[in-house]
Amino acid sequence: MDIRETYNRIAEDWHKDHTNDDWWTEETERFLNLLPTGGTVLDVGCGSGTKSKYMAGRGFQVTGIDISDGLLAIAKRELPEGDFRELSMTDLSSLSASYDGTFAQASLLHIPKKEAGDVVRQIASVTKPGGYTYIAVKELRPGNKDEEIKREDDYGYTYERFFSYYTSEELAAHFEQSGLTIISNTRKQSGNTVWLQIVGQRPALALGS
Repeated sequence: MDIRETYNRIAEDWHKDHTNDDWWTEETERFLNLLPTGGTVLDVGCGSGTKSKYMAGRGFQVTGIDISDGLLAIAKRELPEGDFRELSMTDLSSLSASYDGTFAQASLLHIPKKEAGDVVRQIASVTKPGGYTYIAVKELRPGNKDEEIKREDDYGYTYERFFSYYTSEELAAHFEQSGLTIISNTRKQSGNTVWLQIVGQRPALALGS
């Protein structure tokens, strides 16, 4: 099961299905309001660019990365002036820039949990000192597996995706281990899913350093 191939296959259907989602707006606004006016944001796992377009509309300079060229093609169509690149969130060390904010919504959940700590550290490392990181994942339901390959057929055909699920405490631990000070850690119900959304700040450089 290759998540890139899956999203390339379902790209148009997935984009149409999620364009009107709104569970994320309140906490995304909390995150954006922490950033400097017109600041830079890295959208990690930007998908079809819906959130990149939203943040660009708020005046931010957004760079979107994703591994699916099918989703990136839609993102470039939706936001022609956008900066979208094919890049995995497991390879952020290849980026030469750092950002006022890093934003990973519904993307870390496709990474095996044994790799999640390293990915969060990479996300934190490309956040400017004093900048902020936002991550959203699906909450682990009591008694359920914390990782699974999920088979779905809601678009009229069968496809599979890997998911990992978290508790608020697990997500907070990744932030703390990456040196991020937690600003908010919330839960939001959307249909049958509870979304965990966490915002943390990277320490500012000490004066004279």
